[in-house]
Parts: sequence; C-alpha cells; structure tokens
Amino acid sequence: MKRRGVTLVFPIPLPSVRSSLMGRFLIALAVAAASSLLIAVPARAQNAEAGQKTFKQQCGLCHDVAAGKNRVGPSLFAVVGRKSGGVEGFHYSDGNKNSGLTWDQATLDKYLADPRGTVPGTTMTYAGVKSDEQRRDIIAYLSTLH
Repeated sequence: MKRRGVTLVFPIPLPSVRSSLMGRFLIALAVAAASSLLIAVPARAQNAEAGQKTFKQQCGLCHDVAAGKNRVGPSLFAVVGRKSGGVEGFHYSDGNKNSGLTWDQATLDKYLADPRGTVPGTTMTYAGVKSDEQRRDIIAYLSTLH
C-alpha cells in the first residue's frame, strides 16, 4: 500500500523454523512438568541404618533388641510379625495382652506415633515418635531383627 511516497508494510507474522521448534519444545516441557506432578513418588525410602541410630536414642533406654533380653519394656527382637503381648517372661499390661494386634509395619507406625491412643491401657509412658521419617526408619531397623 502506497501513500504519498511511503510504502506501508503490514508484517504478517510467519513462524520461522526456529520459533516453531522452540514453541514445540516449550509445550513439551510444560506437558512433562505437569505430568510429573501427577506421578506419586515416595518421599524417601526407609533407612534401617538411620533407624538403628534413632532407636538407640529414643527406644534403647527401655527396649533391647537381643532375643529374650527384657528391660523396662520387652525385647523387640523379631517384633515385626509378632502378636502384641507375646514375649515370654515380660509382664504386659492388660491393654497390650488383650489388644489383638499383630506388629506389622502399619500397626507399628500407628503405635509409635501414639502408643496410648493405639493401645489404651498400655504402660508405655513414651509420648510417641512424631516424625514420619523417623518412624519409617525405626520400623525398617526393627524389620532387620530376626
């Protein structure tokens, strides 16, 4: 279009090969980022070594991990899979003896978080392990004792 000696050009944006590839890349990147939010990834694997350290700090005063060696609390050797109140020679509370619990990972996690809430009448005076990570690690450690 000419107007008094001036040519007006109306640029029509035509995507160049470079911008087309960049656009596709950005779309693919956005889709990948959005997809990664939909995938459930565990926060952290259980760590038996860290669990042993935490056990010694928080549980070791009252519990031993040697078979048949009871302290204030019963031995926790082979506790995973055992029924509550099942260590011979240890005097359990009625709450523990009659709880009907089997110490699997889910039950141990619940009990370690809130012993008195999980087994009313327990004589365990410990308030519980509030950290999910520490409970997972302790349970991983206890699972190695057999």
